[in-house]
Amino acid sequence: MARYTGPKCKLCRREGEKLFLKGTRCVTVKCAIAKRAYPPGEHPYKRGKVSEYGRQLREKQKAKRSYGILERQFRRYYALAEREKGNTGENLLRILERRLDNVVYLAGFGASRAAARQMIRHGHIQINDHRADVPGMLVKPGDIVKARSREGSQKLVGDHITMSKERGVPPWVKVEADKKTATVLALPKREEFSVPIQENLIVELCSK
Repeated sequence: MARYTGPKCKLCRREGEKLFLKGTRCVTVKCAIAKRAYPPGEHPYKRGKVSEYGRQLREKQKAKRSYGILERQFRRYYALAEREKGNTGENLLRILERRLDNVVYLAGFGASRAAARQMIRHGHIQINDHRADVPGMLVKPGDIVKARSREGSQKLVGDHITMSKERGVPPWVKVEADKKTATVLALPKREEFSVPIQENLIVELCSK
């Protein structure tokens, strides 16, 4: 598999928590949080107090970095969340959780969301027996995500399942490891979101 070139773990140190941007590395002693559990920089503890706007912006940036999306995509998802019934912040995170690359990662088919995104782009994943090459497509209850039948895809997904089996799978996704298949059982609830984000801060920022 190609070398990971996504966001560095400096972001994890800046936020003071693991965001699992580098896959299995984040659960070993090589994780940046395990090595240096404080923000990067020469004088990390001399920074001034973060303003309310700063807190809101950092929460938005954390969401974008964690799910691997750009500003234009984020705005589109936020507009979609506003149109749905219910809490806008929860709707937004639920949409991000439903991204195909996130489901592939949560199912254990990829070591990280970046790795899952690459696997989808390279044609290793299919959904409902059709090849899927768009990481941002949104899954819905009843969708079946699995590795393609070709040997390379089966081996790649099988290796990732073995490496990530201790990570656990959320209750809204059912994984059959022997078949290399993940079924979306329902939409994720607020307590089942995989990334700890204060969505109310994002709504406050985007509603200005």
